[in-house]
Amino acid sequence: MVDNINNRNNDNINNTGKSGIDENNLNIQNPGCKKDFNPYSVKEKIILWIQDFFAENGPDCNAIVGISGGKDSSTVAALCVEALGRDRVIGVLMPNDTQSDIDCARLLVNHLQIKNYTINIKDSVNGVLNQLENSNIEISEQTTINLPARIRMSVLYAVSQSSHGRVANTCNLSEDWVGYATRYGDGAGDFSPLSNLTVSEVKEIAKTLNLPDELIHKVPIDGLSDKTDEENLGFTYDVLDRYIRTGEIDDKNTKEKIDSMHEANKFKLELMPSFKF
Repeated sequence: MVDNINNRNNDNINNTGKSGIDENNLNIQNPGCKKDFNPYSVKEKIILWIQDFFAENGPDCNAIVGISGGKDSSTVAALCVEALGRDRVIGVLMPNDTQSDIDCARLLVNHLQIKNYTINIKDSVNGVLNQLENSNIEISEQTTINLPARIRMSVLYAVSQSSHGRVANTCNLSEDWVGYATRYGDGAGDFSPLSNLTVSEVKEIAKTLNLPDELIHKVPIDGLSDKTDEENLGFTYDVLDRYIRTGEIDDKNTKEKIDSMHEANKFKLELMPSFKF
């Protein structure tokens, strides 16, 4: 992993890897990726984009990344290390009491050798829920599921303001397409490297960053209800990614479900409506 690559030149990058692969001409033929998707080329563009963002919005600021141990947060953290150097990337682990896969998060921060904090959100979550109960508010299941995500984002901004930082959003296009993110929770942030990339594309980029295989191929769990993403969604990311990139899908009912979720959740990606005066 390169510590600091601020002198990268995007016009003429020699991308012949150790395996002898010509990275400039390596195009992935995957229906879940854009046609002729080159993960090495896209990786370099993202790195330059992150550098440009920080140059304009905090030249000496740190990138603050919530680390779950999944492919998205791992990829974002690794991209920030490439763009800014590991000394300017801070990982934040935020278990809610216990977290069954927290070893994956620890593996990532140790692999990248980045500064990291573990901040348990259990007391904060329980404190809010207890106060709601004391106020005789009937707590919905969705409240219980989404509250930890919103508290985690509050923690990230607290760390950011205390560490001269900018908060990274780690959502991808596939999740956003069907609204699989908590508004003002994991859907928030100051900059978003992956929001226009499908899960399939994120995995390909993760491979170019030499991340551990167990992080790239880890079965995604929502971290809220302890179900896998695909159990919650009712379809696979492979099916969703192919539909997003090609418009092709085999099952009519799945198409209708995806379309319905997409329409119902568009508001999550839009600015809050405001009265025009």
